[in-house]
Amino acid sequence: MATSYDVIVVGLGGMGSAAAYHLAERGQRVLGIDRFAPAHNLGSSHGGSRIYRQAYFEDPAYVPLLLRARELWEKLATDSGREVFTETGGLMIGREHSEAFAGTLASAHQWGLDHEVLGAADIRRRFPTFTPAAEDIAFYERKAGIARPEETVTAHLDLARAHGAELHFAEMVLGWEADGPGGKAWVVTDRGAYLADRLVIAPGAWAPKLLSDLGVRVTVERQVMYWFQPEGGTTSFTPDRHPVYIWEDPDGTQIYGFPALDGPEGGAKVAFFRKGVPSDPDTLDREIHPDEIAAMADHLRSRLPALPGRFLKGAACMYANTPDEHFVLARHPDHPQVTVACGFSGHGFKFVPVIGEIIADLALDGTTEHPIALFDPRRVRV
Repeated sequence: MATSYDVIVVGLGGMGSAAAYHLAERGQRVLGIDRFAPAHNLGSSHGGSRIYRQAYFEDPAYVPLLLRARELWEKLATDSGREVFTETGGLMIGREHSEAFAGTLASAHQWGLDHEVLGAADIRRRFPTFTPAAEDIAFYERKAGIARPEETVTAHLDLARAHGAELHFAEMVLGWEADGPGGKAWVVTDRGAYLADRLVIAPGAWAPKLLSDLGVRVTVERQVMYWFQPEGGTTSFTPDRHPVYIWEDPDGTQIYGFPALDGPEGGAKVAFFRKGVPSDPDTLDREIHPDEIAAMADHLRSRLPALPGRFLKGAACMYANTPDEHFVLARHPDHPQVTVACGFSGHGFKFVPVIGEIIADLALDGTTEHPIALFDPRRVRV
């Protein structure tokens, strides 16, 4: 006979680990299952750093969630004793009408967020690692910073376990079923079968395989992160001198990057945003190729000329994109005992703590006070 739980959480990356914690903290008997080891580097929640920002060019509707996420990150740091977040300030650089600048500014105005607008000369003076063109302009947000993905996932897993959650790793989910309304949910793995009143599916890049019945087209893209040792060392790239940033070119190309977080030998990380190739998560090309490194180094030379001094390492991760690049976060339209969290489209990790809270709300109550209408899967069902 299958072991029974209050809630099963499938996937224990960023979103699933947060959900497991919030559910266990509310007194639920939680089983979490992941096919890999804890805080692994085979999905999307790795790479040492993710940008957190409050003014949001993707849509101002995200801002209340970002404000709550910051509160929960501070609580997570206190409760876990882990360094899960570092405030560095953030620059959104582009031409006056670029998405990165104009969209961010509009979001800040709508929500009354503290910010500064910097011209090219101001950027060079305040942050000399950047060499913007004369036409570039920047939005500066003091409260932007860095979320540490591995530390965040580990903290949520540790706290979930401390609240009684049972966590299984290196266990592959083969399938799931849900009875009619008010019924149970079943999960079958390569080790056994489990039964629960509620099921949460947070599959990351495996959404096309585990949520094929959702009716939402989720496409997986391979993305590459690069770490360079700046010319002259990392002194000018420390978090107190070099903020996180997104930089948009006139043709729409965006890069994003970070200060040097892990000492003189750790380098500074940078990546293209949305310049990936379609991929299968089970056969992802994890090799970083010389032409990819050369393309990034060439892009940096006129913008952050000291950064591409020496390539240190690279890593591949994945975006799981919805057609409109907004999240899917809701009870399953056909199975009310199943909550789905997927399609975070390359910009989800900064929301992890509040997504966990929302998943717990939806799984237990069927609703949440957080504004999530934008994430209803019915908007993009095919």
